[in-house]
Amino acid sequence: MNKSTCKVGSNLRVLLEAINEVPYGTAFIEDDTNKLVGIVTDGDFRRLLLNGKSLEDQILKSDLGSFVSALKGENFESLLKKTNVKINIVPIINDKGELIDFFEYKHKTKFTPVAEPTLENKELEYLLDAFSSTWISSRGKYIDRFEEEFAAFCNVKHGVATSNGTVAIHLALVALGIGPGDEVIVPDLTFAATINAVLYANATPVIVDVDPITWTIFPEEIEKAITPRTKAIIPVHVYGQACEMDKIMKLANDNNLKVIEDCAEAHGAEFKGQRVGSFGDISTFSFFANKIITTGEGGMCVTNSEELDTKMRKLRDHGMSKEKRYWHDDIGFNYRMTNLQAAIGCAQLEKIEWILDRNDQIERDYIKHLDHLNLFKWQKTYRLNRKVVWLMSCTTEKRKEVMEKLVANNIDVRPFFYCLSEMPVYAKYSFSNKNALKISKIGLNLPTVKEVDYKRVASILAEI
Repeated sequence: MNKSTCKVGSNLRVLLEAINEVPYGTAFIEDDTNKLVGIVTDGDFRRLLLNGKSLEDQILKSDLGSFVSALKGENFESLLKKTNVKINIVPIINDKGELIDFFEYKHKTKFTPVAEPTLENKELEYLLDAFSSTWISSRGKYIDRFEEEFAAFCNVKHGVATSNGTVAIHLALVALGIGPGDEVIVPDLTFAATINAVLYANATPVIVDVDPITWTIFPEEIEKAITPRTKAIIPVHVYGQACEMDKIMKLANDNNLKVIEDCAEAHGAEFKGQRVGSFGDISTFSFFANKIITTGEGGMCVTNSEELDTKMRKLRDHGMSKEKRYWHDDIGFNYRMTNLQAAIGCAQLEKIEWILDRNDQIERDYIKHLDHLNLFKWQKTYRLNRKVVWLMSCTTEKRKEVMEKLVANNIDVRPFFYCLSEMPVYAKYSFSNKNALKISKIGLNLPTVKEVDYKRVASILAEI
C-alpha cells in the first residue's frame, strides 16, 4: 500500500508516481498523522494539470474533494453499496482514520442514455458530400431537398428549415402577425420553448390545463380561456401524442384564431388518420439530437400557405428582399439551417418509418417485461390515432424510488417537464393547471434506445 500513498504537500510528480505504481490508477493522500484525507485518480490528476498546476506544485488539501470510505470489518454488501460507475475504489480505514486496505469493484454495465441519435453510413455519406461541395452554410442541395421531403412527409406543400425548433415557433408567430397585445393559448405541460417563443414575440401567453388521459392541451380549457385579445393557439403534441385537433380547429375557426402546431416530439404522429403538422396555419418541428430524427440542432416550419412560406423565408433570412440584395424590407432574423445539418436530416428522413417502428417495438418490450411490477401506467394510444414513441413515457406513484434505482445502476431516466405554471417566471400567465400539476409530478420517461436490457431493468425495479 505504501507505493500508492503520498503526503499532503508532496508535489504532483510524486503524486503521479504513486498513481502509476499500481494498476488501479489511484493514489491515497495522507496527512502528517497518517490519516487518510483524500483520493486522487488519474482523471483527477489530469484536471489538476488543466487547472494550471505544474508537476512541481504541491498537492494541497484544497485540491482534494470529498471521498467515500469504509471502516474495517464492513461486510461485502455494505462495501458494494458504496460503489457505482464512478466510484470503483473504496478505501478501508481503522478507527484512527488510517488507511489499512481498499475495496475495488468495477461496474461492467454500460451506461444507458435516455435517447440517442440513430446515425449510420448514409448520414456520413451525405454529410461528406455536402462538405466536399464546399456548400457548408445555409445554401446547398440538401437544404432544398430536406425542406421538400419533410413537407411531403407531413402531407403539406411547403417546408422552411430553421436553426432549431424554438426559433421555428417564433418565426411562425411573427409570420402570422402575432405581437404586443395579443394572447396566445399554450398548454401547461410542455417544454419551456413553447411559451418562450410567445414571449419573444412580445405577445402574452395564456397557460391552460391538459387532458388527464392524453396529457395534451384540453380543448374545454382553451374555450374557457378565449378572450377578445386571443389571436392564436399552440397545441403541443406532447410525448408523441396527438392533440384533439378536430375540436381545436373548430374553436380556432369559430373564433378566427391562428393555430401553430408544436410537433417537436411527434414526427409521424396522426390524429384520425391525418399527420400532425398538417392541421395548423403553420406547424413546427425540432431536430435536436434526442428527437425522433435529428440534424444535431435544427427545426422546421411547415405550411400549406404559399404566402406564409414566402414570408417565413424572408424573415428567416434577415428580412432581406429576394429581388434587391442587401435591401431589407423587414426586421428579420438569422434562423437558417446549414447544408451540413440538412444532409444529415435527409438521411434520417429516409429511415424515419423504421425508427418509428423500432420505437414502437421498444414500447411493447417495456410493457412485456415490466407490466407485472404494477409500477407504471403506460401512455395510451388515444382512440384510433397513431401515437409515436419519442421517449418511453409513463406515470408512476413511486417516481422518486424508480429514478434513484435506475440512475444508481447507470440507466438514465427523465421526469416529465415541470408545469409552466409552477415556475415563477411564467406563473402569472396561468389560467388553469389542475391536471397538469398531477401528471407532471408522477410522469417519467424511460430510455428509448436499442440497448435497453429489459430483464435487468425489471430485476432492479423489483426491489421497490
